[in-house]
Amino acid sequence: MITLKELAKKLNVSISTVSKALNNSNEISEETIKRVKEVAEIYNYSPNKVALSLKNSKTKTIGVIIPNILNHFFAKVLYGIEEEASKLGYSLITCISNELYEKEVNSLNLLANGSVDGFIMSIAEETQIQQKSDHFKSILDRKLPIIMFDRTSDNIECDKVIIDDLQATYKVTKHLIDEGRQQIVLINNIEELSVGKLRTKGYLQAIEDEKAYKNEAIVVSIAKTDDLELVIDSIYETYKNVDGIIAIDNVSGVIALNKAKKRGYAIPEKLSIIGFSDENVLHFTTPKLSTVSQHSQDIGATSVRMLVNRLESKEKIEPTTRVIDVSLHLRETTK
Repeated sequence: MITLKELAKKLNVSISTVSKALNNSNEISEETIKRVKEVAEIYNYSPNKVALSLKNSKTKTIGVIIPNILNHFFAKVLYGIEEEASKLGYSLITCISNELYEKEVNSLNLLANGSVDGFIMSIAEETQIQQKSDHFKSILDRKLPIIMFDRTSDNIECDKVIIDDLQATYKVTKHLIDEGRQQIVLINNIEELSVGKLRTKGYLQAIEDEKAYKNEAIVVSIAKTDDLELVIDSIYETYKNVDGIIAIDNVSGVIALNKAKKRGYAIPEKLSIIGFSDENVLHFTTPKLSTVSQHSQDIGATSVRMLVNRLESKEKIEPTTRVIDVSLHLRETTK
């Protein structure tokens, strides 16, 4: 591949002239710009991005670390990140931590070695369980900004993009109570994650605040080693009067609905079910599941805008947290 120096030699002009022409500089005539670009195309010239990044101290590349690409929420956040980054002239390098602390550390260290200008990431489950944070501090000490979304760390001062998980389940629980439900069960199979804790807290707070609700709060915690379908099915055996179910992950609401249908529950006349999910599950449920939408693409786009603003601003910016509004979509599994 031809170099900038070789291209300048063929055109019989300076390297500076070629560089400015390729970047449409006002200092270069339109005729020269046209000629330079034509010859560059003939010889298939492409700028050396590594050299440019060393010269400018910028790669125009964002490192993205996702815990689980098979999770529809994270896939849609990544879609929003890619779409917005492309609009703003940035490329992505994406790594998958697979919920493992070690893979998360390795991904950060690999990309921090001059490959990216900053990071957008959600913390791996193992990292949250072990409450690790030193690897994030190490990256920030190297002047590489981090934007955390969804799963974040209170120990790290960086920009964050979240939904109000506590308020979301508070709102959902209040809706079911307003329907007249008196035995509402919350299904939690993400108990170890920060979002799981907050969503459970919102449910418990709503139960405590509502004086018309006469029963105790019921939280069914499901470990990763448990049989998810078996545990959810057992809810209907254990709590004979269950008339409301809140599932705070992406799958449990669908399972709860299917198990209730097999047992002959009249939905939503005798039982209401609400899940946390985007539209991907709706094609597979009859009746259509009521859900909390987390606006995942907006989370991704907002994360990119915050990072790019930090990278391109000449002023010091204090770490901020952006809260994305959730939407409660009431469909056929609620009144």
